[in-house]
Amino acid sequence: MSTKKPVALVVGAGDYLGSAIAKRFSKGGLKIAASRRRGDLTSLIESIRGSGGEAIGFHSDARNEKEVSDLIKNVENQLGPIDVCIYNVGGNVKFPILETTSRVYRKVWEMCALGGFLVGKEVLQYMLPRKRGTILFTGASASIRGKSGYCAFSGGKQALRALAQSMAREIGPKGIHVSHVIIDGLIENDNARALFPEDFDSRPKDGILQPVEIAEVYWQLYRQSKSAWTFETELRPYSESF
Repeated sequence: MSTKKPVALVVGAGDYLGSAIAKRFSKGGLKIAASRRRGDLTSLIESIRGSGGEAIGFHSDARNEKEVSDLIKNVENQLGPIDVCIYNVGGNVKFPILETTSRVYRKVWEMCALGGFLVGKEVLQYMLPRKRGTILFTGASASIRGKSGYCAFSGGKQALRALAQSMAREIGPKGIHVSHVIIDGLIENDNARALFPEDFDSRPKDGILQPVEIAEVYWQLYRQSKSAWTFETELRPYSESF
């Protein structure tokens, strides 16, 4: 692969939003490193390459410190310097408080918060000496308010937001743009439709967040001038109450 293009690392490159982000950054001229813990990456990589882009897929668990270290090292060695890292790992589960086991709570926290810390810390080892880079974290409405049945998800996402705030204040002055994206609403995908069929059926078609349109906001954040960086932005359909 060529080494002239900057590299975008997408951690949590799932079939919907993660893939849409990867494709948008490829369209913008970046080489793509797409990572997920498990699941197929072939279709995403082939789609990017079929459109003339460059991409490599990696299977890595963002909750495992060694796997994260190896991932970042491999991306830097195989593709080139990481210019933007997107942490897009989910963990949205719903359980009443008395049915939320310690295992569930710990796992969701690890996915939302610990993984974000491990990825952010490791990629900074490379970005800080270069005095440039962008780190984007995917948040949710749970990042700013806890809802009934979502104690684990809210706890994890609010911890991720606090991490992003601390990082932005510490390393923003050193040339690294850290941004947190709050996504408030249903995102169009098969998994969400299966989990919330009534919610999807009751909303207008344009009242559902589209992955391609969300990805465009991530691209805009990456392209911002240092003189006008956004730390946090909220995305929701016009029909979403808040």
